[in-house]
Amino acid sequence: MNSDLLAKTDPEVFAAISKETSREHNNLELIASENFCSEAVLAALGSVLTNKYAEGYPGKRYYGGCKWVDVAENLAIERAKQLFGCDHANVQPHSGTSANIAAYLTLAKPGDTILGLNLSHGGHLSHGHPLNFSGRYFKVVPYMVDKDTETLDYAAIRALALEHKPRVIVSGASAYPRTIQFDKFQEIADEVGAAQLADIAHIAGLVVTGLHPSPVPYADIVTTTTHKTLRGPRGAMAMCKQKYAEDLDRMVFPGTQGGPLEHCIAAKAVAFKEALSGDFKTYQQQVLANAKALAEALTACGFRIVSGGTDNHLMMVDLRPKKITGRDAERVLGKVRITVNRNTIPYDPEKPFISSGIRLGTPALTTRNMKEPEMKVIAGLIDRAVTARDNEAELDKVKAEVGELVKGFPLYAERRAEYRALAGE
Repeated sequence: MNSDLLAKTDPEVFAAISKETSREHNNLELIASENFCSEAVLAALGSVLTNKYAEGYPGKRYYGGCKWVDVAENLAIERAKQLFGCDHANVQPHSGTSANIAAYLTLAKPGDTILGLNLSHGGHLSHGHPLNFSGRYFKVVPYMVDKDTETLDYAAIRALALEHKPRVIVSGASAYPRTIQFDKFQEIADEVGAAQLADIAHIAGLVVTGLHPSPVPYADIVTTTTHKTLRGPRGAMAMCKQKYAEDLDRMVFPGTQGGPLEHCIAAKAVAFKEALSGDFKTYQQQVLANAKALAEALTACGFRIVSGGTDNHLMMVDLRPKKITGRDAERVLGKVRITVNRNTIPYDPEKPFISSGIRLGTPALTTRNMKEPEMKVIAGLIDRAVTARDNEAELDKVKAEVGELVKGFPLYAERRAEYRALAGE
């Protein structure tokens, strides 16, 4: 890991990395968009491939000396195609938003109308938020979830599409706990002459293991991050039908990005190989089982779960029955080493910075081999912390119990031991 070299060269940065490694081990990570990648993925990220400029694509670079980065990028491309069953894959996007930028500009022109899920109803900033590039460069028509069921209303989405005739319909979400019917979105898109852009950043790991319907047979372009349920490095990719391949590639480079991050691309290749293993499906099945167990246990504790449950890796928790805001719950849970993020719920009366809910996910805890019994324990710890928000003595007890729980599920154990030794602890 060359940690000793870093410790000597830059002790301040070394200390920050060391403390973050300890934090990840000592906390219960419940942010739905986070996971823990393997040591093999981390090794690729820290490799000499970061030194290489490689504008262009394998076999068609604008720099010399790209023989070996071409090998790594081709591995990532072929493994992505095998995982998702897609015609074409571009593994260069730096982030999910970068992938969406390229996808929009492949399918539409600035000023065109796009239809996307409202952010406070589970969408993403890049699905049309007015402060994001998507809301600045396109005319956005948002769709919502049904007020009673808190699920997607495909008839209402169809009605909006018929009225506004969007050029692109965005399917996918960042905080939606139910199954998304990409085939229904495609029926609507076909009826109004629109393209479907499916953003599966959150559910990609479920999609590749067959535990969630895939958009690949339907959507014109599919984008995803690689660091959530795929359990890879922080980054993204875009997939498309063959007819869009050249246009999408041109829009990624040189359209919206310069030199690709070849160390990240190599790490994506490693993660894709891991995802092709049988163990990965077993992992994703446990992610789902844990999410259901956590949602049921929280319900038993008196929390309200948006839409009544979850079909995937995450759940939206309405905190109003507990008379606490999302912001305050995030703060209190952080004090006891339970990491969550505040999140608006559909038709939330609070402002986004305050919010009435929190979004919880199970990918990271499942990576640590926690199962249903631990989910029940964690639900109880969350309930106790929220209830005792002003009782420091009780919060200290909960924090201590979190500490005991994580000891049984060590994370990056060898790495942490090396850091402690170098720090003289």
